[in-house]
Amino acid sequence: FQKKEYNEAGKMLPYRMLYPENYDKSKKYPLVLMLHGAGERGNDNEKQLTHGGALFLADSNRKNFPCIVLFPQCPADSSWGSVKVDRTTTPFTFKLDYTMPQTWAMHAIINLTKEVASTESVDRSRIYISGLSMGGFGTFEAVYQYPKLFATAMPICGGGDTLHYNKRVKKIPFWVFHGDADAVVNVEGSR
Repeated sequence: FQKKEYNEAGKMLPYRMLYPENYDKSKKYPLVLMLHGAGERGNDNEKQLTHGGALFLADSNRKNFPCIVLFPQCPADSSWGSVKVDRTTTPFTFKLDYTMPQTWAMHAIINLTKEVASTESVDRSRIYISGLSMGGFGTFEAVYQYPKLFATAMPICGGGDTLHYNKRVKKIPFWVFHGDADAVVNVEGSR
């Protein structure tokens, strides 16, 4: 891994990047952007590496599927997405209003992704995004706001089906997963 920092508008977004073994700049690699959940916010993404990324980063996966992996770190006082949650009518009802201003963290990860795609040996037709819980909602919002940037999205959260059927993102393959160990994720709130 390489620890790096992305700076924008006087704020700093730490991130880590994993390169394929025998990184060859004459080749073009997929770029996988992984967003963590709310419990992993802070100034360092050490926990993210051992939690959300552990399975994906297994040696066998990296050997069989060489890619560049980007782990941005959402600051403790911010959030990836701007989804509003209303739990008054049902246990888990989402109001997916993406007309709201984007969070600074969301704006920063998009710019960081574009920068990495232009400075590293990235196949720009194969930029993938995934996220857990809060990162799952960030995944939905990123794809909704920037549908031409991502080839595939894999949000791991609940209640995002409404966006999945939105015509704006109809050409992007989605794999929506629900985690039953996350107290925030209610599988029954999904179609």
